[in-house]
Amino acid sequence: MKIISMIPARYSATRFPGKLMQDLGGKTVIMRTYEATVGTNLFDDVFVVTDSEIIFNEVVNNGGKAIMSIKEHDCGSDRIAEAVENMDIDIVINVQGDEPFTDKESLSKLIDAFKNDSDKKIDLASLMVHITDEEEINNPNTVKVILDNFNFALYFSRSPIPYHRDKSVSVKYYKHKGVYAFRKQAILDFYNLPMLTLEATEKLEQLRYLEYGKRIKMIETNVEGVEIDTPEDLERAKKLWK
Repeated sequence: MKIISMIPARYSATRFPGKLMQDLGGKTVIMRTYEATVGTNLFDDVFVVTDSEIIFNEVVNNGGKAIMSIKEHDCGSDRIAEAVENMDIDIVINVQGDEPFTDKESLSKLIDAFKNDSDKKIDLASLMVHITDEEEINNPNTVKVILDNFNFALYFSRSPIPYHRDKSVSVKYYKHKGVYAFRKQAILDFYNLPMLTLEATEKLEQLRYLEYGKRIKMIETNVEGVEIDTPEDLERAKKLWK
């Protein structure tokens, strides 16, 4: 299988504009993420895909590979789909540009899911982390996922799912980490299918796959890392980097 990584990168993030160009230990966040992804040695190629000349120039001028988006896109999956449409690849892994602590172990698990999928039942795979903190479980910015008995996603929500009505039943909550691995055809299908009600309601692009019957294999990881969504997250990342 030919496996590449794409790092979708927007400059104008809603909660923290310009976050990918912030300094993290002497390099920008986007370069830290790019170098961490390349450093796993898991991929045939790694690209940053962006609509920003600032980010494009930052990556290219520092020896990285970047692709400029041709069209306007609402989400990272659309940006990646446009970029890979004419590439000869089998699997593309979407690493978020604001995750400079991307680790090899978690990405290896995603790749192994496809290598072991001889019947091709998996359209895409993604990561999840077991969470126990009540505040995090109830936080709408923490996306939760529930699973079937074979660890395929049943639903993603900003609400705490499942609702713990019967307290005598033990429940585990999982937070979805926005790292995806796609079969090429799955992401091209996503690109060509219109948004439906659930995705529009929750503002979660992964729901489009479920609404159209795609199967998402969830892989548990113990690596939390730091997603840089706010200035406070950046300060946490700086301390962790030190």
